[in-house]
Amino acid sequence: MLDKLFMYLQYPFVLNALIVGILIALCSSMLGVTLVLKRYSFIGDGLSHVAFGAMAVAAVAGFTEDMPFILLVTTVFAILLLRTGQNAKIKGDATIAMISVGAMAIGYLLMNVFSSSANVSGDVCTTLFGSTSILTLTKMQVELCGILSAVVIGVFVLLYHKIFAVTFDETFARATGTPVDMYNLLLAVLIAVIIVLAMNLVGSLLISALVIFPALSAMRVFSSFKSVILCSAVFSVVCAFLGIVFSILAGTPTGATVVVADMLAFAVFYIIGIKKSSTQ
Repeated sequence: MLDKLFMYLQYPFVLNALIVGILIALCSSMLGVTLVLKRYSFIGDGLSHVAFGAMAVAAVAGFTEDMPFILLVTTVFAILLLRTGQNAKIKGDATIAMISVGAMAIGYLLMNVFSSSANVSGDVCTTLFGSTSILTLTKMQVELCGILSAVVIGVFVLLYHKIFAVTFDETFARATGTPVDMYNLLLAVLIAVIIVLAMNLVGSLLISALVIFPALSAMRVFSSFKSVILCSAVFSVVCAFLGIVFSILAGTPTGATVVVADMLAFAVFYIIGIKKSSTQ
């Protein structure tokens, strides 16, 4: 099996998949902790459906490189979700549900009515579950993923203390002069970037797993914000690497395999957390 793995690692598309998968997992885990603590977990799910709709529009329009367009649309809707979620007449969860279902329906309708492909069901399955897209990345997609991942990680590290303050106590952060709305807006934009990048790894339906599982797993064992961030990052990167490698060796769908790896690791951390609590 190791000989087979080393043979596959000689192919550029396999190395590209591993690089992109690890970068996406790292960024998702860092933002995931903040989203879970702020109870914004479902925003990722809603935006992933928006990205699916944008991808369908790009396919119908015949864009050769659809990632910039999808990123723009998803970012706009991330900002709208943040704004409308603060509206007392339309609660945040209701807004996410409306946009999520609407974008998914429009995307699927467009892919059926205007598709030039003979295998619409296969295209939809690939988009929703990321079956093979991570192994067919173009050079531009890999480079764009590297640049955007570096930006996300850099922003998170540089603004770590501000993000920490906004995550745990917005009222206190406002009292100290921190522009909370601006940082919430920044988080929404970063989330949109991660959603678009993650579509190539796990598809639009499984993106929330990359955000939620690492954060919840780390919280079972650690209590400090920094420890949870570090543990979540390591957890996500290891699971992404193992999931991609296993999917290549066993011929299983990449996105689903990565998510299953996250689930198994979460079960391990859950047990460790129970044992840790019983000893205290």
